[in-house]
Amino acid sequence: MKSVISLIFTMFVLSGTIFGQNIDEKFFNDAHSFFQENVKNGRVNYTGLKSNMKLRSLIKVIENANVSNGNDATKQAFYINAYNLLVINQAAQKYPLNSVQDIKGFFDMRKVTIEGKRMTLNKLEKDYLLKPYKDARFHFVLVCGALGCPPITDFAYTPEKLDQQMDQQTKLALNDASFVKVNGNKVQLSQIFKWYTSDFGGSKKSILKFINKYRTNVLPPDAKVNYYNYDWNLNDTAKRTSSIGGTSVVPVGNNASRYIVSSTIKKGSIETKIFNNLYTQKIGFEGNLTDRSTFFTTSVSFLYGLNDRFNVGFNTRYRRVRNDKLPSNVFNVFGSNLDADSGESNRQGFTAFGPQIRYAPVPKWENFSIQSSFVFPIGNELAGGASGPYIDWNGATWWTQVFNDFPIGTKFSLFTELDFLLEDIGGKDSNINRFSTPVIAIFSYNPTPKLILYTLGGFSPFWQSEFDYFVQGGFGAKYQFTPNLELELLFTDFTNKFLQSENGGQAATYNLGLRFNL
Repeated sequence: MKSVISLIFTMFVLSGTIFGQNIDEKFFNDAHSFFQENVKNGRVNYTGLKSNMKLRSLIKVIENANVSNGNDATKQAFYINAYNLLVINQAAQKYPLNSVQDIKGFFDMRKVTIEGKRMTLNKLEKDYLLKPYKDARFHFVLVCGALGCPPITDFAYTPEKLDQQMDQQTKLALNDASFVKVNGNKVQLSQIFKWYTSDFGGSKKSILKFINKYRTNVLPPDAKVNYYNYDWNLNDTAKRTSSIGGTSVVPVGNNASRYIVSSTIKKGSIETKIFNNLYTQKIGFEGNLTDRSTFFTTSVSFLYGLNDRFNVGFNTRYRRVRNDKLPSNVFNVFGSNLDADSGESNRQGFTAFGPQIRYAPVPKWENFSIQSSFVFPIGNELAGGASGPYIDWNGATWWTQVFNDFPIGTKFSLFTELDFLLEDIGGKDSNINRFSTPVIAIFSYNPTPKLILYTLGGFSPFWQSEFDYFVQGGFGAKYQFTPNLELELLFTDFTNKFLQSENGGQAATYNLGLRFNL
């Protein structure tokens, strides 16, 4: 009998190892080390995490854990860390990634293993934390892998400090001006408070009461409350740096979910853009198209982040131009053979160089920036003369662009641009000097995390003694090979007053762009 009891007791003691791994201090220390190495300013460095041995080891512990004998603090700390690590692991497996929303059923369909049980992240959150412990502070420590969440910490939650840590993160979130947006008697709150109203008392009045419990500057109890759109973009260090509780800064320009990110780049980072534009037009007389003019322009732009809101750099352009008779090929601009008797001509060279800045004037407007460049001409008689045909302006160009973009749901976005363009400043012929205000709108759709399809429309009026304009419309695609390398293709159909007056003249552009971020 004694031997039977002894055997049962031994099996009971060993059951923690046979059927599950008891969670002890080592798990929390290893999790703390992982977060310290891979989390910075509330964002995760996902690069390389897919095969990170420390993450894989922690996931294995979570899968085989046994916390049934732990106290409430141990269970809560374990489940919080497990949730955050499982979110990071799932995102890392699909990285590069725009949003966890791009992974079908990320929260409510895909299952993970915890303590030997298969469940969704939603089940882990609701059935293992929210329902049994009824603590709304969980919403400020469980991080869903999105920029709209309160930021993930660079430390692990531990049983000994859990209450203090949860209080700390709740206070940081609810005192941050970008998370709780106050304008007089109007308050804008995260969708978290709308989705989980019952956890905060079930009404707007109870939500305000909960928030005021943790705020330094309390909100008016009769404040008018609404909810701003949730930002589902991945909380990736490659996108932006920010510190909740401190000064909010604009995001870094490396986000494939938009056609172009209308923001500055972060301090110390580098952005290089190479954009190749092939413009060709056909003109004629009395309905017959007889001549072709083709311009090939390579624009190179370089920016360096002096700080998160102010970038400096330069841009330059190289051009080739060819005028010839039809029939001819648009790619003849890259050749050199000419028929001098027919009036064909060509020319090439670097034509402009100058400084450039990009500035984010309003920290709270995260996708709004102003870029301005002033380029000087390189070469003589660029507008035409003994050196050859027109290839560029003789005078300088001052080009200021106002960018703004915003997401529409998780797969669509709208980019807008308003330009102020003054060309041929100080040129020989003052009649050429012209001012225009181009407007561009781009609607984009990203069917996969790496691919973007978009349509473009633009109108540019020229404000001079004889009014002129051009209109363009087109479509394009952008592909993100890596988080730091993007390729873009664009075609547009082009018309203006001159082409329309020349008996149905035609014009189009073919574009190839590359963007590098370091």
